[in-house]
Amino acid sequence: MTELPLDLVRTLLTVVDEGTFEAAAGVLHVTPSAVSQRVKALEERTGRVLLRRTKPVRPTDSGEVLVRFARQLARLERDTRGELGLSGSGEPTRVSVAVNADSLATWFLPALAPLDGLCFELRREDEAHTAALLREGLVMAAVTSSAEPVPGCSARALGRMRYLPAAAPGFVDRYLSDGPLADRLPGAPVVVFDRKDDFQDAFVRRIAGASASALRHHVPTSEGFAESVAAGLGWGMLPEAQALPLLGTGRLVLLAPDLWADATLYWQRWKLDSPALAALSHAVTETAARELRPVR
Repeated sequence: MTELPLDLVRTLLTVVDEGTFEAAAGVLHVTPSAVSQRVKALEERTGRVLLRRTKPVRPTDSGEVLVRFARQLARLERDTRGELGLSGSGEPTRVSVAVNADSLATWFLPALAPLDGLCFELRREDEAHTAALLREGLVMAAVTSSAEPVPGCSARALGRMRYLPAAAPGFVDRYLSDGPLADRLPGAPVVVFDRKDDFQDAFVRRIAGASASALRHHVPTSEGFAESVAAGLGWGMLPEAQALPLLGTGRLVLLAPDLWADATLYWQRWKLDSPALAALSHAVTETAARELRPVR
C-alpha cells in the first residue's frame, strides 16, 4: 500500500490555501522549487494529478480527497494536543463552515454564541452550492440543500425555511393591481439575490408557467434583499422570519396568502471525532429545531 508522507500532504494543503507555489513557499520557509518537488513526489506516489496549475491553483478531484484528509488530520492533531494539555502554537480552535445568506441573517448566528473557545470562519454561499465547498475540503461543515452526504461526511435534516412572496403596497398598486397575479407577476420587476438565485423564477413558473421578469435587481445580501423589496424595487421571496415583521408594520403585503415555498436544509459535517465539531453540530441542530419548521 502506498504511504502518504504527512509532510507532502501538508505541503499540498498549503499550496491550495495560499493559491500559488511561491506563496506556499513563503509560509513553509522553503523555495518554490522545493514546494513543486514535494507536490510532484506526492503525485508520483498516488499516480494521480492532484493540482490544476492555474492561478490560483485548484485541486483536481483526487486532490480534493487529499486536501480534505489534510484538514481532518490538522483538526485531529489540534484536538489531541488540547486533550493532552500540550502547549500548541497559541492559535485558537478554528472551525470553518459554509452557510447560506438567509440562514446567516435569521437563525444561524445565535447557535454560535454559546460556544466559548471556538473561532468561526464562515463562508457564505447559496445552499445549493455549499456542499461543493465541503467536497473540496474548504470547510468542515455546511448548511446545504443536499440530503446526499458528501463522501466522508454525515448528513441530517435541520428543518424547512419558509419563503413568502411579498412586495411593498405601492409596488402592488403600480404593477399588480389591474389583473390576476398569474398574468401580472411575470412582467413585474423582481429582486433576486444573484445569478444563481432561481427562487423567484420557480415561484412564477409554479403559478403562471413562465419565468420572472427580465427586469430584475441583483442584491447579494439577505438584509439588503429584504430592504429592496420593502423599498419597492421589486417583489421577492423573503424568509418568513424576515417577512413577518415587515408585514406586521405594513411595509410589505403578501402577494398570495395561500402560497409559499419551503426550502429543506441539511447539516453536513465531516465524520470526525472532534470535540469542536461535535459541539458546533449539537448547537446548530438544537437551534434549527427551535427556529425552523419541521421536515415533513
